[in-house]
Amino acid sequence: LLNTLSTKSEIELIADYALPLPVRIISELLGIPQKDREEVSDWSQAIVSPGSKGLTYSARRRKVKAFVAYLQEMFADRAVHPQDDLVTALVQAEEAGEKLNEQELSSMVALLLVTGHETTVNLIGNGVFSLLQHPQQLARLLAGEADWATAVEELLRYDGPVETSTTRWVREDVLLHGQQLRRGDVVRAVITSANHDAAQFDRADTLDVARTDNKHLAFGMGIHYCLGAPLARLEGRIALPLLFEHFPHLRLAVPPQELRWRSGVLFRGLAALPLALR
Repeated sequence: LLNTLSTKSEIELIADYALPLPVRIISELLGIPQKDREEVSDWSQAIVSPGSKGLTYSARRRKVKAFVAYLQEMFADRAVHPQDDLVTALVQAEEAGEKLNEQELSSMVALLLVTGHETTVNLIGNGVFSLLQHPQQLARLLAGEADWATAVEELLRYDGPVETSTTRWVREDVLLHGQQLRRGDVVRAVITSANHDAAQFDRADTLDVARTDNKHLAFGMGIHYCLGAPLARLEGRIALPLLFEHFPHLRLAVPPQELRWRSGVLFRGLAALPLALR
């Protein structure tokens, strides 16, 4: 993938690198054929970003229905022609004599697909942007003064891939920091705000690629901890250093204020990141 990009003078990081890499990996794990991956990725983005790309409700609904139909066809095929992939393993999974039904299979695969690549796309995009905006921190990494595993954790904290928690409902009336919440109210915890809590982090609004005391909430916690976190971390630790190794003169191709962020409240990521390679 990087060798292909080497022939260009400019790239759009999201479309050319941050998206294709994790899509290729999760598709290989699930057993999605090469010819279907672009369309499956498009369906995935329609699921998690309702307002993105100017999608209307009806257009988004059509994409979701097409995705479910595709998965059902895939499940039927794997039941008859098993492959060495995760979808086959899920189709064959059995506990106490019971197997997952089609709805359960569809939900599980959709979750794996989304968590397996959406977080990584934003980690790579946000991470590269943050490092280019903080050249001294990038220089520390390139000089070996900080390791990439530690840096990835700081990039997750500083400008992580997930903006808010999943939806919660208030169980009883409560006054929280002067804000009255009523039973049944819908709430979302802002993860990006928690990750800049000055009571938890020293110099909370400063990017420090060598930060070690870093108990961030970029992937949530507890039973709702992000399923794709281990894969996103691994891909970030590999994709980021390789990118800067291949393109040591990497820089923004447009002023930062011209960059656009994807719409939606769940994920935080750039819609596009134009970069000059030389």
